[in-house]
Amino acid sequence: MPQAALIVIDVQNDYFPTGAYPLHDTQAVLERTVRAVRSAQAQGLPVVLVQHVAKGSSPFFNADTEGVQIHPLLRAAAPDAPVVVKGHADSFLNTTLHATLAALGVDSLWLCGMMTHNCVTHTALSPQAQGYTVCVLEDLCTTVDPMIHAIAISALRDRVEVLSAQRLLAA
Repeated sequence: MPQAALIVIDVQNDYFPTGAYPLHDTQAVLERTVRAVRSAQAQGLPVVLVQHVAKGSSPFFNADTEGVQIHPLLRAAAPDAPVVVKGHADSFLNTTLHATLAALGVDSLWLCGMMTHNCVTHTALSPQAQGYTVCVLEDLCTTVDPMIHAIAISALRDRVEVLSAQRLLAA
């Protein structure tokens, strides 16, 4: 039987209003994401959190800062979720994501997170994602502004399934 997992990418403090690089509408996206996490858990689906930690000095996501931490509301919603640490836009590149998913028996990815046009897109289109059925949950993603989000989602539609989390998870 197919096993999906909800993969939540880079919902970290630096992307929120008091962080080093605030994105568009992060609070609303966070609230919808927390609801989706709870819905996935209620359905017995695994949740995996991805955390970007910058290599060297960076404008944001620097190790040992408050900004690099996964948002506390997300951590509270998924306290036992595995956390995959990455240093590239692609959540598979040089990480434990594939091994984590294999251990969970996952063959379908429901991707969401921040930034739509960068880390979400690179993960969805990763060469290592080709072995999975990939779906991007467009209402659980955000980036620097609505236009760039819409452009990224439009481009993704040519390569992977794009759905509303509400439709997929009945959140």
